[in-house]
Amino acid sequence: MQQKYSPSEIEPKWQEKWASDRVFSANSDKPGEKFYCLTMYPYPSGVLHMGHVINYTLGDVVVRYKLLHGYNVLSPMGWDSFGLPAENAAIRTGIHPHNFTEQNIERMTEQMNRAGWGYDWSRELATSHEDYYHWTQWFFLQFYKNGLAVKKTAPVNWCDSCMTVLANEQVQDGGCERCGTEVVQHDMSQWFLTMSNYAQRLLDGHKNLKGNWPDAVIAMQEEWIGRSEGARVVFKIKETGEDLPIFTTRPDTLFGVTFMSLAPEHPLIEKLVAGTEHEDRVMKEVTEMRKQGTSERERAEREKVGIWTGFHVINPVNGEEVPLWVANFALMTYGTGAVMAVPAHDQRDFEFARKYDIPIKVVIQPEADLDPASMTEAYVDPGTMIDSGPFNGRNNREAMGDIIKWLAEQGYGEGTVNYRLRDWLISRQRYWGAPIPVIYCDDCGTVPVPEDELPVRLPTDVHFKEGGGNPLATSESFTHCSCPECGKPARRETDTMDTFVDSSWYFLRYCDPNNAEQAFDKDAISKWMPVDQYIGGIEHATMHLIYARFFTMVLKDLGMIDFEEPFSRLFCQGMVCKTAYYCDTHKWLREDQVEGERQGDEILNGKCTECGEPVRSEMTKISKSKLNVVDPDEMIENYGADTMRLYMVSDAPPDKMQVWSAAGINGAWRMLNRLWTLITENIDSLSATGTSIPEDLDDDNRALRRTAHQCIMRVTDAIEGGFQFNTAIARCNELLNQLRHVKGQVEPTVLRELLETVIRVLSPIVPHFSEELWSLMGHEDSIFQAGWPAADKNIASEEELVIPLQVNGKLRGKITVPAGTSNEDLEKLALESEEIKKHTEDKTIRKVIVVPGKLVNIAVS
Repeated sequence: MQQKYSPSEIEPKWQEKWASDRVFSANSDKPGEKFYCLTMYPYPSGVLHMGHVINYTLGDVVVRYKLLHGYNVLSPMGWDSFGLPAENAAIRTGIHPHNFTEQNIERMTEQMNRAGWGYDWSRELATSHEDYYHWTQWFFLQFYKNGLAVKKTAPVNWCDSCMTVLANEQVQDGGCERCGTEVVQHDMSQWFLTMSNYAQRLLDGHKNLKGNWPDAVIAMQEEWIGRSEGARVVFKIKETGEDLPIFTTRPDTLFGVTFMSLAPEHPLIEKLVAGTEHEDRVMKEVTEMRKQGTSERERAEREKVGIWTGFHVINPVNGEEVPLWVANFALMTYGTGAVMAVPAHDQRDFEFARKYDIPIKVVIQPEADLDPASMTEAYVDPGTMIDSGPFNGRNNREAMGDIIKWLAEQGYGEGTVNYRLRDWLISRQRYWGAPIPVIYCDDCGTVPVPEDELPVRLPTDVHFKEGGGNPLATSESFTHCSCPECGKPARRETDTMDTFVDSSWYFLRYCDPNNAEQAFDKDAISKWMPVDQYIGGIEHATMHLIYARFFTMVLKDLGMIDFEEPFSRLFCQGMVCKTAYYCDTHKWLREDQVEGERQGDEILNGKCTECGEPVRSEMTKISKSKLNVVDPDEMIENYGADTMRLYMVSDAPPDKMQVWSAAGINGAWRMLNRLWTLITENIDSLSATGTSIPEDLDDDNRALRRTAHQCIMRVTDAIEGGFQFNTAIARCNELLNQLRHVKGQVEPTVLRELLETVIRVLSPIVPHFSEELWSLMGHEDSIFQAGWPAADKNIASEEELVIPLQVNGKLRGKITVPAGTSNEDLEKLALESEEIKKHTEDKTIRKVIVVPGKLVNIAVS
């Protein structure tokens, strides 16, 4: 009989058993209600990190829990395998991105299996495989045919080193996030998906997601989409007579405009100043502003700077001339890229006006008069309108609707709704992505590749070199082709698609992964979709999760599917964090490069072993760049997969930050070993014991049974109530602690029931461990065929409570009652108590207050 817990022997055995028994093979014809559980698929970097571990462990626990409840579960896995890292690796090493990617997939698949995560590998996909990107290209063509994929010129962030467009989020301090090269602005012709048309629909869809998605994700998406109600008002440029439309949410402040701001990217700037005395001065500053990056987050943090263009605009509501500035806080991605500025009633405008000595005009007064010269901040609260033409004396908030109506009547503007959400730029000047299936012909123009010629395959005769631009453009066999319409020589599009396009439909392909005739069969989709539980990081809230929702809505509109929200429930796991150490000279350090006093997992008063200088420590997300990684392979080697899994879900609620600690994983290891020893030391008697429990149990054994059935109920509630696996584990520990403190003889059938309860409710978390012990206790079938244990509510509630009895708030006695005694019975028993009668005789009972299960208070006079 094996006495020592040895994960290295147990875990491979059960992994092979699950694979041979096809435990995770999904079949829509299986009995049971369907449950589609999906964890966000990884980029195949070649190495799993602890972020993967928490994500995929959570998913696997849910999958196994649902299997135990009899659901027909779909749990697939695949690879987000296109992307820049593979191309950069090709530049560094000469290994082709395909080979690099396939090697990494093989390695990570092995790691996933070692962790015991259960997937239906027959549905595996990789977005870089032709049988997948064939259909990514086909979807592009459907978007194009329906006017949802368009090519247009737009200003973009360009990195001369990477030779590609960068998203706003990829520009940091004016440089490329990856290489640090100074970013420049270019106007380029790019492909877009017209996502802005779906802005309101994306917002409306949130009402069906609330309660099932994290509030934070919905709030982030609402801010990203950015619906604003206001007015479009047309100013005129004094010197040229050109219209300059603006959008404002504060038409009540129109009479207080004292300057106008243009976004640095606004195309009007060059046109206005070209050939004027202002050109050199303005364009020098504008060029610097454009280097800052255009995300609102960065703009909000930066010092507000600007430059006067030398031009003026005329305010239509009062005819006043105000200077036209370029300001780094104005955004081309919001409204029209031109912003009216009212310093008296907007704090950002106020600070800018004070800095550049621009006049401040008050048009909304509080009860006390405001003096622009002595104001220290903008007045942004409601008040009475002044110097505002026909609206003088009105409350500004109450007058808002009338102001918009008046603007329309006067021909100055109109009420409108503005969205921050912009069309989705999908062009990437890289090789390792899905080629955009378009051909350019001098005679026929832009021609979509015929569907029967898909996929447009990535060529192999390409050159990868630093600063070499888009490798696709170096392939003559790829770029030169014939026009599908006229047959004359033509050129292929050499941009590839943003990898977020790939991940916007992968969850659909899992439902019908081997279909060579179409992206998926509608009937196959209807059997599994929508995804019942999606699991992934909150960092995807405003990109992947919005793109996938948009994509799904479009497919519904095109009649390919019958739903428009892809993910019914969403869970976002917290980050795994660990202390990182930084030396001013040697930058980020490994723990073994820091010497000092160790206290738990911390190194106090640490010094760099290289130079002896003090180091700074910070608790931060585990990452390779900060050298504070924890290797999952090493954890499995030292502790086993189940210990790692147990620790990852036991230390904190899984949606909160988890701090990695050696003490924590050692604690998980000790828990499993204690339970292993307890069972294996009693295995002979346990396996020989029947399941018929005597009725005449003593108090200790009755208490153990009660706690066991309460454990089942509480663990079930913890899991169903929001992934509170740490609470579930705590309940199991409470049960085991109670067992250890029983002084008398534990009835063998009670002991068996208790221990089987523990290993069954822990089985989704520590599956190898539970399978082995289940087998040792004499069960021939897998523990996952045994079903989730059923709690007997009568046994669970067979508990007596001591209820304090009070008279006018003072303790006067106690009664012992069964748990669940009704309020009416508690009141009756309290009034019949001899102790209470002593204190209520000859008094008038005014009120009896019952706090269920807690106390009874009798008010007398």
